[in-house]
Amino acid sequence: MRSPIFDKDNFRDPSTDRWVLESSKLLRTGFGPGVIARKGVMVAYRGGLDFAHQGSKSVGQFFKKQFTGEGKALMHVTGQGEAWFANRAQEVFMMELENEGITLNTDHLLAFDDSLQYEPRMLGNAGLLAGGLFNLEIGGSGTVALTSDGTPFVLDASQGPVFTDPQATVAWSANLQPTLKNDFKMGSLIGRGSGEAFQLAFHGQGFVVIQPSEGWPLQAAS
Repeated sequence: MRSPIFDKDNFRDPSTDRWVLESSKLLRTGFGPGVIARKGVMVAYRGGLDFAHQGSKSVGQFFKKQFTGEGKALMHVTGQGEAWFANRAQEVFMMELENEGITLNTDHLLAFDDSLQYEPRMLGNAGLLAGGLFNLEIGGSGTVALTSDGTPFVLDASQGPVFTDPQATVAWSANLQPTLKNDFKMGSLIGRGSGEAFQLAFHGQGFVVIQPSEGWPLQAAS
């Protein structure tokens, strides 16, 4: 059988690294050590892997009520083999934590080493305004894989305040404490992704990762 699909670039990357980007939108993870992944992102696997619900046992009742209740439950993957993760053909990128922390918008979580510590957070009343803005704070030493709707961009919050649309905000330094900035007079111009004229405000030593999208197509102006 002949087809361009059988080109060697479309087959498994021969690398033996634990985390491998098969393409910009597909991540492969090798086991031994376990991985925590977002439910629904496994697209293929082989070997003797076990997929178990990772619920409130590890992070308390708050996790069960607020995090998994929003349809963003986690699974614990263990065993011997390899698995491929992807989410809606979004771009995948990885961050190596070295005894440090990152906070991420849970919509952009793909997977991370189960040796990392993690705790769900909600930014004040932003979850109500943005239709559920639940964040996950991850810390320690290990790998975190995230997704972005398009190529992500990094902003330095130490150069002055940075204001971002919540739906376009992917992740930020754990030491940054975002606040809400409201300006309803600008409601017809900005904040269309969230349906409200508010932004997340960041200022301090650290970075903010944004995506060039609010997560869904904007409606044409009438």
